[in-house]
Amino acid sequence: LKAEYTLKRRSTGEVLRTGHRSAVALVDFPGQEYAKLRATRDAENRAARELAELIRADLATWVGR
Repeated sequence: LKAEYTLKRRSTGEVLRTGHRSAVALVDFPGQEYAKLRATRDAENRAARELAELIRADLATWVGR
């Protein structure tokens, strides 16, 4: 999963920070078809949560400077 983000000043539209991050979640495919779909969805959700945390950490580090 990949994401690009841009932080802009709301009042002026000035770009304050841009970045890109990616996250990977491994998945083990069980024998049943429905279980495969569920495992894939769960892996995508884990990757999305990890990606959101990476972006939050990037922005927190930038704001803290």
